Amino acid sequence: MALTSDHLQTACTLFGAATSLRDGAALWRARYPDIRTIIVDAMDMRDEPAALELGHRRVYLAASDGHCWTLTQRPEMAAVLVLTEE
Repeated sequence: MALTSDHLQTACTLFGAATSLRDGAALWRARYPDIRTIIVDAMDMRDEPAALELGHRRVYLAASDGHCWTLTQRPEMAAVLVLTEE
């Protein structure tokens, strides 16, 4: 499932306002169960450009060809949100 600008706006709202990153992820998963969301350590993503920066939280977009995962800046190619918090 490709992400849209509406998805990114919702991500800004949910992850920016959530009391914790895990709470935001739970809200996202309830709203969009078909879009995978994972939380990783911020150090794992330190050299990667975030698609969204929300204070100490970052949202990255990932795409898959069915075998390998790659980060992308193109929402229409993304199928997964990768979340971090410093």
